[in-house]
Amino acid sequence: MTFLSMKVLQEAIQYSFHNPEVLDNALCHSSYVNEQALVLKNNERLEFLGDAVLSLVIGHLLMDHFRDVREGDLSRIRASLVNERQLAEVARQLDLGAHIRLGRGEVQTNGRNKDSILADAYEALVAAVYRDGGFEAAFAFVARCFGPILARLDMREGIHDAKSRLQEEVQMRHKVTPVYRIVGEEGPDHDKIFHVEVEAHRLTARGAGKSKKLAEQDAARKILEMMSL
Repeated sequence: MTFLSMKVLQEAIQYSFHNPEVLDNALCHSSYVNEQALVLKNNERLEFLGDAVLSLVIGHLLMDHFRDVREGDLSRIRASLVNERQLAEVARQLDLGAHIRLGRGEVQTNGRNKDSILADAYEALVAAVYRDGGFEAAFAFVARCFGPILARLDMREGIHDAKSRLQEEVQMRHKVTPVYRIVGEEGPDHDKIFHVEVEAHRLTARGAGKSKKLAEQDAARKILEMMSL
């Protein structure tokens, strides 16, 4: 990796490496290493570590960003963010493909724009920042990359997802619409818990949450679980 390329990439990611060799390793694809007479390491071990660091950081960001969302929904949202397609898009925003060292075959087949190569390189880059600067540096880097994505994330879809799926299912199967009603509230005004009952055809279930919408989501999810049995 040339000095100029390294300088441009460090400016793009807003992090300066103390040990440039770690960054160089993160951008060495196996196809490049296999063609070299020199003893080089590919980025696969860093990719492995980066996957774990990235999952932890995204989980932390989601916990802070969506304080009232249940664990199951947080897991679903994290899976939608930490996947090959999304990571490749983040890598493209950094123009990471221009800096990856690839073998001749991958260069000829447009490897710099392949989702799999870009996603793997991004995970390796996260690990490189972590190895070079520690968890705080890695956390800040990932937060910069995913902050705009979290800001755009339409949580209405996340909150209403189970309700939408339940409505689609019962309308398709039975030509009816689920009916929700509040059956109770508890706790002080600043920390209230709502209890909601939903009836869908011949099934009923109760859900609870810190808002009416979250309670409805919980109840809808339980009906869906009944329907899947």
